[in-house]
Formats: sequence, C-alpha cells, structure tokens
Amino acid sequence: MGEHVIAKGLEVWTLQTLVNVSIMLGFFTLGLSIAQAYFASLRQRLTLRVSIELWDVFLTLLTDLLLVVVVLIGFLVLNPDIMADIKIAVPFVPLGTLLFAVALVIRLFYDGHNVESPRFRPALLLMFTAAFIQAIGFSLIMEAPGTEYLGLHPSTFWDFVKTHFRSNALPHGLELAQWTFSLIFPALMLVFAWGFVRALKQLPPTSSGK
Repeated sequence: MGEHVIAKGLEVWTLQTLVNVSIMLGFFTLGLSIAQAYFASLRQRLTLRVSIELWDVFLTLLTDLLLVVVVLIGFLVLNPDIMADIKIAVPFVPLGTLLFAVALVIRLFYDGHNVESPRFRPALLLMFTAAFIQAIGFSLIMEAPGTEYLGLHPSTFWDFVKTHFRSNALPHGLELAQWTFSLIFPALMLVFAWGFVRALKQLPPTSSGK
C-alpha cells in the first residue's frame, strides 16, 4: 500500500469523522438552547450575583461557539471535491448547515441568544429544523444498512437512498451533490455577507480626527 493511498485514506477518514461530529454537535447545541427551564433551575442554586452572571455568559458562549464550529465544518465539506470523496447526505446535511448559519446570525447580531428576546424562538426553531434534517440524512442515508446486510435482506428502499442521496454515489449521488452545491453554497455566502454587514452596522462610529 503506497503512501498516497494511506494519505488519501487518512484524509477521507478525517473528513468523514468531522462531518459526523458536526452533526452530533448540532444536536448538542440544540439541547443547550432548548433546556432553558433546566438551566434556570440550576441557576437558582447560585447565591452570588457574579456566579449567576458567569453562568449565563458561559452557557451563551458555549452554545454560540459550538454553533460556529458546526457551521464552519459544514462550510468546509461543502465543495464538490470533498463531497465526491466522502458520504454526505445530500441535500440534508448541507441544508442543515445553511439553517444553522441563519440561526447563528440571528443569535449573534439580532439578540437571538437572549431568552427574553422575540428572536430567540425563531433561532431555536431554525436550529431544531436543521438538526432534524441532518438526523434524517445521517440515520437513513449516511448510515444506511451496508452491503453485507442488504445481501441477506434485499431492500429497494435502502438501495435507492444509498445510490441517490449519498454524495459519493455514482452517478445519481454525484449529480445531486452538484445541484446541492450550486444552490446551498451561494445561499451560505449570502448568509455570511448578511452577518458581516450586520456586524459592521453594530460597530461604533469612527471619529474623524483633525
């Protein structure tokens, strides 16, 4: 086995692991956002005001940092070359990344991280939808029954989803991956631009010195 084959195999394994971890992190981030009543009950046990404020800041930062990781990994693997090398459920996983990115912008720049804000629920709904979509892609497509199982238990359904919705499946999966990239990538760039413009508007005005 040549060094190139080993390096390529390591690259594929690393990328596939990143995708799988990002999907799990998406669920974890959703859990942090949705378990507000639980965290509020824990918060009541804190006596010092400083401890309470640190608790709130820690939970918010942890949620948003994990959300950033999810979006960045989703953006990393959203290109035709990587999608042709590893199994990504298309359009499920990329669409989930897009929804997570919109939720991130709302949380960062529209007070969507604040439970009392009217934008908290829309951000939470986007995160739930993204996690739900990616869960379908992960369980039903990326981790569909293998060749050995299907050899003993043939299934038209499993054969169809594996050959049509996996980004590295020839030829249907690759074709759908190209369509997914053509639609999701520009939309994701627009979300990034939206967040950038919103961030610029929130910067303090520069004073012109004489």
